[in-house]
Amino acid sequence: MNTEAADTAALLTSAREALERYLEVRVDDDGALTFSHADVPCVIQATRLAEGLTVLSLTCVVAWDLPDDPAIAASAAERAGQGLFGTLGVVRSEKGIDITLRYAFPAEGMSASPLGTLLMLVVSTASQLRTDLLGSVAGD
Repeated sequence: MNTEAADTAALLTSAREALERYLEVRVDDDGALTFSHADVPCVIQATRLAEGLTVLSLTCVVAWDLPDDPAIAASAAERAGQGLFGTLGVVRSEKGIDITLRYAFPAEGMSASPLGTLLMLVVSTASQLRTDLLGSVAGD
């Protein structure tokens, strides 16, 4: 195993151990971590961008197949401006719109406790956003 593969594998192992304090985590065949929090599916991948700079990338699928309503997209955009942890994305498809929350950060050298706290801040934000969005869709 080369250095890059070893670095990313070690970082994913740290992330898995940090998250397992809170959630059930699965390791996919490619090494990515998958889990769900309050019906929000999430995946974590690791990438080494440069020597000494390995990042974790967390993607949460907040909602999918929502009505393609400009008010929903506007609400997501408003929430995106308020968030500190993550970038919201709105993707249009034939079935409606899908909303994701993505967050990437350098995590090399972080111990389990702060790493778990940071990951759960992002995941909790995604879960709260899902609750808010689904509540606004149901309220229409």
